[in-house]
Amino acid sequence: MADVHDAVRGKGFADRFADFCAAVVRRLPFGLSRLVAPSFLGFALINGFTFGVDLILLTLLRGRLGLPVWLAITLAYATAFGLSFVLNRSMNFRSHAPVGRQAVLYVIAIVINYVAFLLGVGAGLAALGVDYRLSRLIAGACEGVFMYAVMRWVVFAKSGSELEVEAAGEPDFAHVRASGVEDADGSVGRPARAAEEAQ
Repeated sequence: MADVHDAVRGKGFADRFADFCAAVVRRLPFGLSRLVAPSFLGFALINGFTFGVDLILLTLLRGRLGLPVWLAITLAYATAFGLSFVLNRSMNFRSHAPVGRQAVLYVIAIVINYVAFLLGVGAGLAALGVDYRLSRLIAGACEGVFMYAVMRWVVFAKSGSELEVEAAGEPDFAHVRASGVEDADGSVGRPARAAEEAQ
């Protein structure tokens, strides 16, 4: 039992973040816990944070440093998406695959996202007469669904070896009968198999 407590105490921030997301999803009402993946909640939290970083940087770069709007938007956008990549890779999807290929796929996804949703949906709806703020919100919702799907099933898709390790998980001793006081060797609480092998 001490080993279990040591393992829990030794958990890193990424493991605690994943545990938090899983715990929140388990408590969702109306059967949503069966529909919402913990990684979706993690994605929403991380990207909500990086969107805030984007806005703060935009304000600092434009308002304080006086950079041109296009440059301030580009720098803030690139920084926020870079931070999103790092945090989603390490904390949410917890990928250990080579980073180079993932970074290339991520950049391709960002370009598609920018052209299809920010320009296509956002500017397209505005051109059709929809208020630019509402069109940006609609484009942002489409962008969020697209980026989550791409990150989960393309950029950070688990390889066969990663899935095998994940499926192996922690050793499960629930099926092992614990020996009790009745054992002649006095091994109270030891798994019965271990007690039998010791004899």
